[in-house]
Amino acid sequence: MTRRKLAERVAVRWAGCVWRCRVAADAGMSTAEYAVGTIAACGFAAVLYKIVTSGPVRTAMTSVIEKALHAPF
Repeated sequence: MTRRKLAERVAVRWAGCVWRCRVAADAGMSTAEYAVGTIAACGFAAVLYKIVTSGPVRTAMTSVIEKALHAPF
C-alpha cells in the first residue's frame, strides 16, 4: 500500500470517528437539561395561572362567555 493510500484511509477513518462522536454528543437531552426544562415550564405555567386568575382577566373572560351564551341564533 502506498503512503498516499494509507494517508487517505487514515483520514477517512478519522473523519468518520469525528462525525460519529458529534452525532452521539447531540443525540438527546441529559437529565440536567430535562430538569431545567421542567422547572422553566412550571414557572411559566405559574405565571400564566396568576394572569388568568387575576381580576381584570377573569372579568373579561366572564363577559366574553356571557356574550357568547346570550347570542341570538
